[in-house]
Parts: sequence; structure tokens; C-alpha cells
Amino acid sequence: MENLNALGRKAEYRQDYAPEVLETFQNKHPENDYWVRFNCPEFTSLCPITGQPDFAEILIDYIPDLKMVESKSLKLYLFSFRNHGAFHEDCVNIIMKDLIRLMEPKYIEVTGLFTPRGGISIYPYCNYGKPGTKFEKLAEERLFRHNR
Repeated sequence: MENLNALGRKAEYRQDYAPEVLETFQNKHPENDYWVRFNCPEFTSLCPITGQPDFAEILIDYIPDLKMVESKSLKLYLFSFRNHGAFHEDCVNIIMKDLIRLMEPKYIEVTGLFTPRGGISIYPYCNYGKPGTKFEKLAEERLFRHNR
């Protein structure tokens, strides 16, 4: 826990995309396969074309391996999208890839439930399973059966 910088300190909100704020801690149960879910109902980003704000609920589900993401650092990271221009599909893929680089989880999926704009809602979904493991097959099965 001594390597955690955000936890227990006053929050410093970044004004643009900041993956460097993400922090991890050791999983105390790496021998167990279990789900961790983060529900982030107040996610905001900017449309890269119009600059208008986009609002979403972001769901992050993962099966940890040796490292886990620290929740306050995740909150600060997600907040850093507030002034970042990215399409909905880019947001969920960027979040997933940053968390894969950070934690190297057994499995992860990210869903964005974006509020309607112009009468259309967009719900992008992406996932990843560690190659060469049963989680790679899980990712394929969940992707092909995905329906929100």
C-alpha cells in the first residue's frame, strides 16, 4: 500500500486524458478467479468533432491476476476524460487498453452506456482475455453472445 499516491490525499483532478494517474495494489487472492465490477455512472467526455459533452455510465468488469486497480486512482483517471475529445467507441477501448497495460488482468470488459444524442444511444462494448488461457475463450464467448 505504500506505493499508492492518490489514496488518502486531496484529489487533484487533471484537465485532460491522464493514464499516468492509475495505480495498482497486490491482489491478495490471485489463486481465486473472481469478478470485480466498477460502476461509473457520471462519466463525461467531449465529442471530438463538435466539442459537445457526452455523458455515460461506464461499467468495468474484470477478473484480477496479480494486480488490481486502486479505485480512487481509477476515479481520477476517468475524470481526466472530461475535457478529452474521443468517440464513444474510442473511450471504452482506451479505458480497457490502459487497464490491461496497468494490471495485466486475467479478463476484462468495458461497457459504455452513453446517453442519447439526437435520439440515438450508443452502447459500445469491448473485452479481453489473457492469451493462452481459459479467459481468452471466455472473451470470445462473451463477445459473440453480447447483447445489451
